[in-house]
Amino acid sequence: MDVLVCVKRVPMVGGKVVLTADGQEVDTRMSGFTVSPHEECAVEEAVQITQRSGGTVTVLTLGPPEAADQLRDMLALGAHRGILLETDGREWGPVATAAAIGAAIGELGTAAFPLIMVGNEAADTGGYQVGIRVAHALGRPCVTGIKRLEVAGDVLRAWREYGGGQEAFEVALPAVVGVKEGINLPRYPSLPGRLRAKRAEITVLKPVWQADGLRKVALRVPAGSGQRARVLGHGTDAVPELIRVLGEIGLLA
Repeated sequence: MDVLVCVKRVPMVGGKVVLTADGQEVDTRMSGFTVSPHEECAVEEAVQITQRSGGTVTVLTLGPPEAADQLRDMLALGAHRGILLETDGREWGPVATAAAIGAAIGELGTAAFPLIMVGNEAADTGGYQVGIRVAHALGRPCVTGIKRLEVAGDVLRAWREYGGGQEAFEVALPAVVGVKEGINLPRYPSLPGRLRAKRAEITVLKPVWQADGLRKVALRVPAGSGQRARVLGHGTDAVPELIRVLGEIGLLA
């Protein structure tokens, strides 16, 4: 089975989020970039599927030329081919992104990938739309929030957590699946994998930008609580104060 995994280049934010002066973007000058965790798990799941049943894994991303670095990171994890939908760096909304991905799949042949996988949501925008829109454009069934996946012939079985239990789905391939972090534990890239990824040729397509009809007003970083850790006391003398604090926050019956 040949699997297509759509991934997104997102800022690697490990500390305080800083916005640009105009409040329109996250300031990434002091941070690197990575792939959303959900999508990294999707790549790992696709690699495991092809290791069991044969086939290839293709990773696709839409972004500036530098996004090829994230494709190579996924190639180092075991994917076989990378496709970059190269942009000029401007922001693409979910409608335009899904349209570009759908058009690229059309160019490659809609039957080329019986299984298309996406991250359940992007780590930066938290959007859930792209995978569903791609599925709609291709006329495929779509299941999201998936934490367990099985492929048997032309049938896909998927499970997701809901209300303290699990929901199970069975759909016919071809299909689109939105994977959640935790479905597996992504492997670390090996040295041979890194060397192979560095030499790999990335296929570059150049979609035409289109407006989504949406307008961003501004981003806002919520104010922190401002609370700091405080010492309640030392040794057994701290026990009464500890009990009082636990009672305040409702942890004592």
